[in-house]
Amino acid sequence: MLVKRHRKSLIKLIYLQIILSFMKIYSKEDAFINKFKISHEIKNGAVFVYPTDTVYGLGADATNSKAVDKVRKIKTRPNQPFSVFAPSKSWIRTNCDITEHENWLRKLPGKFTLIAKLIDKKCISPIVNLDKDTLGVRIPDHWMNELISFINIPIITTSVNKTGKPYMTSKQDLNPKIKKKIDFMIYEGEKDDTPSTIVRLDKEEIEIIKR
Repeated sequence: MLVKRHRKSLIKLIYLQIILSFMKIYSKEDAFINKFKISHEIKNGAVFVYPTDTVYGLGADATNSKAVDKVRKIKTRPNQPFSVFAPSKSWIRTNCDITEHENWLRKLPGKFTLIAKLIDKKCISPIVNLDKDTLGVRIPDHWMNELISFINIPIITTSVNKTGKPYMTSKQDLNPKIKKKIDFMIYEGEKDDTPSTIVRLDKEEIEIIKR
């Protein structure tokens, strides 16, 4: 039984290495060198993994319904809204009702996801937030901000896992079924933090949810 289990683990590891060898993996330096190519791929529907100030994110163009649907299918998450990595604070101010909560906006970049009422529902695909009147927005305290600002579109931000399963902390523990469905990865080594703190600004009383 032990030998059989060891053999299965070895086969899984070999399979994982084969998939990783075919998938494009960018370092921070590579990502900036190839920023025009990465921008083009994302705007054409690519699904990708990227680092943040907390855990790795699974991303796609939040204005592209086909790309967002790919993420939903990867996550097996049909009934819960996604949040977005905003390209700038001005994007948040333009598209979300944040006027009474500037103190929270000043905390960005940071490890927070602010849930606010939407002003312009057309700023994202309706399947991002399932056509609700609110949206979760993030600007991580991380160098990825510069890249997303350059691309200048909102990006889906959700942990890299099947819903309810452990999330990715390194490329070695990325679920093989997810690996097969992503187009590229931006990687900076192991990240073993907790997801961002949710701040509900859409309530009469602000609600803070630590995860």
